[in-house]
Amino acid sequence: MTTPDEKTPTAPSDFIRDVVAEDLRTGKHQKICTRFPPEPNGYLHIGHAKSICLNFGIAREFGGICNVRMDDTNPTKEETEYVDSIMLDVKWLIGGWADEHVGRAPGYASDYFDQLYEFATALVGKGKAYICDMTPEETDEYRRLGKESPFRNRVTQESLDLLARMKAGEFPDGARTLRAKI
Repeated sequence: MTTPDEKTPTAPSDFIRDVVAEDLRTGKHQKICTRFPPEPNGYLHIGHAKSICLNFGIAREFGGICNVRMDDTNPTKEETEYVDSIMLDVKWLIGGWADEHVGRAPGYASDYFDQLYEFATALVGKGKAYICDMTPEETDEYRRLGKESPFRNRVTQESLDLLARMKAGEFPDGARTLRAKI
């Protein structure tokens, strides 16, 4: 028997569920929509399983939906075998697809390439992104030292021209990168 001083235990929560609950309560959002965006270049690992359980679980808990969107933006490393394997693993982890909380499956990032390119062009045009020529190793070193990329303040038009040339495939993969100014 409990005394008046004892609190009744409540279901455990976390900051993500607290934010979602508050957003729905205040009307900031009408419905929760989460997503799981794997890159189909290999088999899923334990980190993917955590993301699947979290995103589908929150969608189910709050009456929303969760979409699988394949991040298929690196075609040289992706294979249909991995897409099929990922979908089987997702179905197994969430208990099948006979669930009202599962969105259309799967979607593909490449379906939105033109829109993503327009967004990239707009960000560069507004001075919020730039094209960087540093290697991944150089980028890591600059970040470690807290230094800006020497290309961060590149002239906007030059970055726009390079972006168009990147889209046209004029440079080797990874030779240049679109970076946000954050």
